[in-house]
Amino acid sequence: MVERDGTEKRGRLSRPMVLDAAVALVDREGLTALTMRRLATELGVESMALYRYTPGKEALLDGLTEAYFTEVNDRLRTSAANDPRGPERRRPERRSSDRRRPEWRLELRRIARAFAAVAHAHPEILPLVATRPLSVPVARRPAPVLELTEHILAVLGRAGFDDATALTVYRTFVAWNLGCLLVDKRQVVDNPEEPDPALRMGLHRLPAAEYPRLRALVPRFPDFDDEEEMIRGLDSLLDGMPSPPLDAFYGDDAS
Repeated sequence: MVERDGTEKRGRLSRPMVLDAAVALVDREGLTALTMRRLATELGVESMALYRYTPGKEALLDGLTEAYFTEVNDRLRTSAANDPRGPERRRPERRSSDRRRPEWRLELRRIARAFAAVAHAHPEILPLVATRPLSVPVARRPAPVLELTEHILAVLGRAGFDDATALTVYRTFVAWNLGCLLVDKRQVVDNPEEPDPALRMGLHRLPAAEYPRLRALVPRFPDFDDEEEMIRGLDSLLDGMPSPPLDAFYGDDAS
């Protein structure tokens, strides 16, 4: 009976199901909890059943990155389906200066917000997102990673940037977003049960005479709207970039 149940469960397995279970496990217990055996237990199958979908732990870590970018792309498709112009076009709090921003800038904002939303949902996976794709050649990276990269480069190409400038804007965009999210989301908590911010982050372990500014300012990190700060910083960076010659491609009205 047990063997028959196991066979039935293996028959229902799929790569998306395996990756979803891996993401859920990491969300709950962190990357250290993720092993092939533990994941098999979560899915109710033998460990060997997983090797059809992922050949080992390293491939499973790459799969987490794949799942992360799949979720980003799904969010982008959903928001585009609801409004092809994206949420940046209908945010009620936008200033008049925001309404004058060209479409390519609004699209980069939309991508940044989708990326940040997934980072908020899966902060334990974010360090993998920053490092795993760089460990393999571009052509061997997961398809969802390539799809998002291609989309960003296409947006910049349609705006009229030449190849060299498009790559500069792309690198600036990716570096800023990843850097902001890694800094904001990796403030490791020392004692989750401690209500006092300084004690929760273990700052009492730092000598006050040697680290007065750290002790004073780090507890304020949770007070910041990290997504809005990321967007404001992105706007400042992009303001310093050359203007593409084909902004009119998207039309002049960004309201």
